[in-house]
Amino acid sequence: MTDENQTEDDEGGLTQEEIMNAEKIEDEGDPRPEDVISALEAEVAALKDRVLRATAETENVRRRAEKDKADAGKYAVTGFARDMLNVSDNLRRALDVQPEEIADDMKAFVEGISMTESELLNTMQRYGITKVEPEIGEKFDHKFHQAMFEVQTEDHAPGAVMQVVAPGYVIKDRLLRPAMVGVAKGGAKKLDTEA
Repeated sequence: MTDENQTEDDEGGLTQEEIMNAEKIEDEGDPRPEDVISALEAEVAALKDRVLRATAETENVRRRAEKDKADAGKYAVTGFARDMLNVSDNLRRALDVQPEEIADDMKAFVEGISMTESELLNTMQRYGITKVEPEIGEKFDHKFHQAMFEVQTEDHAPGAVMQVVAPGYVIKDRLLRPAMVGVAKGGAKKLDTEA
């Protein structure tokens, strides 16, 4: 059989081979009923198969489109949120360096910065963006943390979070930015100096 016999007829959806078999039955004059039934059953089976495949493909496309639409709605603010993380970090840095004793004329300014940071975090939370702040001694989780450096220590188990450089953020169930942390490195065993 040649490729020409395998190509589908655009109008009927049948292969050249199926068309030739049907014409052969018609050309034979008075075909046997068994041959006609057999040819028609083969044609019905081929058409059923094509309909099932087309239906399945259509359903898959519909499901993918629905998922893409839902993801677009959930994560539409991802790019904007990543840019706003720097603003949040800078507000936090400004509050972290304030002196313990604040002059009376600067108290309103510091309160304004604190309220701005709080409002920014509340707004981000309304859009499903939450902060990931690991605790000191917490086990390092590669899904939410990024190790920036190692700290030699015997106080915590190797792989525990020792310092948080910057908090991480997640949007719904996706990581927006990992928490940047310092991780405990196994300490050297103490030598017995009494001997």
